[in-house]
Amino acid sequence: MDTFLFQASIYLAAAVIAVPIAARLGLGSVLGYLAAGLVIGPVLGLVTATEDLQHFAEFGVVMMLFLIGLELEPRALWDMRHKLLGLGGLQVGVTTLAVTGLMMSIGYDWQTALAIGLIFALSSTAIVLQTLSEKRLIQTGGGRSTFSVLLTQDIAVIPMLVVIPLLAVAAPARLNPDGSIGLDHGEDAHHSMSLVEGLPGWGVTLVTLGAIAAIILAGVYLIGPLFRFIHQARLREMYTAVSLLIVLGIAFLMMLVGLSPALGTFLAGVVLANSEFRHELEADIEPFKGLLLGLFFITVGAGISFATFFAAPFLLLGLTLGMMALKGVILYGLGVLFGLKGKDRWLFTLGLAQAGEFGFVLVSFSLQQNVLADALGERILLVIALSMLFTPLAFIIYEFLSSRMTGEDQTLAEDEIDTTAPVIIAGIGRFGQIVNRMLQSTGFETVVVDHDMQTIQTMRRFGFKGFFGDPTRPDLLHAAGIDKARVLCVAVDDPEAAKTIVAYARRLRGDELHIVARARDRTHVYELYQAGADDIVRELFDASLRAGRYVLENMGLTEFEAAEAEKTFFQHDRMTVRELAQHWRPGVPAHENDAYIARAKELEKDLETALLSALDNRRDQDTGTG
Repeated sequence: MDTFLFQASIYLAAAVIAVPIAARLGLGSVLGYLAAGLVIGPVLGLVTATEDLQHFAEFGVVMMLFLIGLELEPRALWDMRHKLLGLGGLQVGVTTLAVTGLMMSIGYDWQTALAIGLIFALSSTAIVLQTLSEKRLIQTGGGRSTFSVLLTQDIAVIPMLVVIPLLAVAAPARLNPDGSIGLDHGEDAHHSMSLVEGLPGWGVTLVTLGAIAAIILAGVYLIGPLFRFIHQARLREMYTAVSLLIVLGIAFLMMLVGLSPALGTFLAGVVLANSEFRHELEADIEPFKGLLLGLFFITVGAGISFATFFAAPFLLLGLTLGMMALKGVILYGLGVLFGLKGKDRWLFTLGLAQAGEFGFVLVSFSLQQNVLADALGERILLVIALSMLFTPLAFIIYEFLSSRMTGEDQTLAEDEIDTTAPVIIAGIGRFGQIVNRMLQSTGFETVVVDHDMQTIQTMRRFGFKGFFGDPTRPDLLHAAGIDKARVLCVAVDDPEAAKTIVAYARRLRGDELHIVARARDRTHVYELYQAGADDIVRELFDASLRAGRYVLENMGLTEFEAAEAEKTFFQHDRMTVRELAQHWRPGVPAHENDAYIARAKELEKDLETALLSALDNRRDQDTGTG
């Protein structure tokens, strides 16, 4: 225990020192974690074995895949099927075939070559998503294509783990792992509890499929009742306990059948993506994921065997760079094929050229199933680790290339709108949010479109669906259903954009569409009126009316009198706006428009008379006179 606590302290201290330095230098947290592991492991020798902490650190990857699964509704996966099967499927398939062919050409049998091809077809979800998120590249065209490929790879791990046992070849007894890099799932510790021990390849496959089916059924039928039972205790820590129980229980089941815990939790996350407890699970797991994922990267760095590396450094570096170059060529070609340009294409190519953490899993599983020999597995593990170590440097190269592509703008890829509704809301800032919540709470469906990705992401975290895109674009409005919608609410905060949307919608639909528009000020009201809006709401008008009513109440008026004054002011102001719209001239400031000023003064006197008259009538009614 003392040794374990000492190692844990060293790991955490290294992270606290190295990661802030790396972040300040612009290198990203992943490189900081890897560098910290290298320093405390091979360089200083403060830690000599990584297996103990790896059993904990690997749950960072497990929890990350669980959270990714929670963000992916089965319907969303179906909507993404073209990109998943097209771009992602081609990347996995072409890379697997290329590496397999290369391995067979240098003398490996087809089973071993195919296993190596499957291993190197994968990239690092943990490193790439973490880096894309930190550098705010996830919503660029290249970032979204990269995410699609990573998602396809994560899903592809399922059939890979099913296929690998079928590639088993006869092999002599091998030595137990001696501290080499990889995600060791404690197979020796759980050997006696294995559900697949001694089974033939087809038996392992059946048990694997059974475990996956059990996870899906449990997610559909058991998680809801379990959370409702826990809710009766009304203890916040119980939610955290049950969230961890779900993750750890699924991980343990996967270990029993010799599979990756991350695979099982990813599946469970997808199954639970539509659950009402999804956000609760995310909030409970997120803190553990961040810490353990960082610990995982440190163990990767600390576990690098300098002895194995220095025995053949040029060979291993050549294999690593050769593998990354081969993947890079394939990725670049796919980027061209799927229309990625400039910065997006380079981000896609350099971001996915490495091998990934699931490669550790597949190597460990392949060794267990006698698909790979020990010496070959050791070298593959080192190549995977080195490629992951080079990945942050690849992003630095990308930034260098990106800074020199001044003639190209990297734009965010807009969402593909896959639904329509009778109400379209263009803009979901502070104004549009209230409208959307009120409509949905009343039972009406809406399609929300906004050009601010951060706002859309915030909506999604609270369970509201929205689409990222420019609502001034006619094609996007058509995709949202403008041809059949009953009401269009224009809530964007850009006055020119609002006027553009209103004018286009009115030309397109005529009087068939009712348009409610947000106006910044009275001048903007006139512009929207001319553009064709039916109802125009000044963004601060109603709030100002309410504030004025509160002031009147505290100046001695009764609540009813203040409300009557508010109502009279509102009605008179609407009439005033319609009147003054007849005198307003585009391009002429109101204070330079004599006819406008004269009519405004007359109407202001009428307002004072109307308010006093309304209050006198109310008081007469209260006293029974008049």
